[in-house]
Amino acid sequence: MSSPATVLYDAPGPRARLRNRLIALVFGALVVALVVWIVLVLQSNDQLTAEKWKPFIEGSTWTTWLLPGLWGTIKAAAVSIVLAIIMGTLLGIGRLSEHAWLRYTCTVIVEVFRAVPVLILIFFAYFLFAAYSVFPSSQLAFAAVVFGLTIYNGSVLAEILRAGVQSLPRGQTEAAQSVGLRKSQTMMLVLLPQAVTAMLPALVAQMVIALKDSALGYAIGYIEVVRSGIKSASFYGNYLPALLVVAAIMIIINFGLTGLANYLEHRLRAGRRKTDAPDPDVAELKAMENVPGFSGTAHTPRATHPDRRL
Repeated sequence: MSSPATVLYDAPGPRARLRNRLIALVFGALVVALVVWIVLVLQSNDQLTAEKWKPFIEGSTWTTWLLPGLWGTIKAAAVSIVLAIIMGTLLGIGRLSEHAWLRYTCTVIVEVFRAVPVLILIFFAYFLFAAYSVFPSSQLAFAAVVFGLTIYNGSVLAEILRAGVQSLPRGQTEAAQSVGLRKSQTMMLVLLPQAVTAMLPALVAQMVIALKDSALGYAIGYIEVVRSGIKSASFYGNYLPALLVVAAIMIIINFGLTGLANYLEHRLRAGRRKTDAPDPDVAELKAMENVPGFSGTAHTPRATHPDRRL
């Protein structure tokens, strides 16, 4: 029996499947060989010894270096994400405005700051805040990191929001206008809730980017987890284990954000399905109306015409 064809390509035959398996086995063997070679090289240079990992089972390493850096990363990312969502919502709605001057202004802001690298924004904010004493010296680096992350990610979120709203069917807007909703009410009550559900994966991806970009604060002396890991490595002389531990911490946080996003998305979609589900009593009544002899006004059989009696 021949293999069924798919929509995009023809299903591979026996020879093609055998060839694909051989290629996969060869590639897998090469990857395993590369990993083994890397481990052997690191082992020969005493990078995987228990002494290199011993500092990470001591509480002083975490309380002195890693936990303060982790708190700095989470603090900067959380504040910048909240401010970026607010900024992105305002700019995104402004880009959808009917007023040309507001739409063009928001477009220029979004396109300019979306094209500027985050590191340049952080440097610019750092020297600007320092020149005019906007923040105290103890909070200068934190304010610069939050400013750079907020401006960049807010511009990206504005574009995501605009695309999410414009991807909705036009009938949503027309239906809202037909019941007398104003444009602002249509945006807040009809379009934005649906757009947020649709663009939730993109929002979480941008949050992960903001979390990782907080490491750029290292350039201006901000205490975050990467800088703390490198400082602990310079103290103990175990750069590779320190970087691996920092990478594991970032991966765990990112997986946590992704899991939270998936949970919220499932909850939102489940709530929408419950809202859109028809009333079971109405569905039952409609089904009974299709039954011969059933009257929609009463649950009694229709009277049979005298001339049609047998």
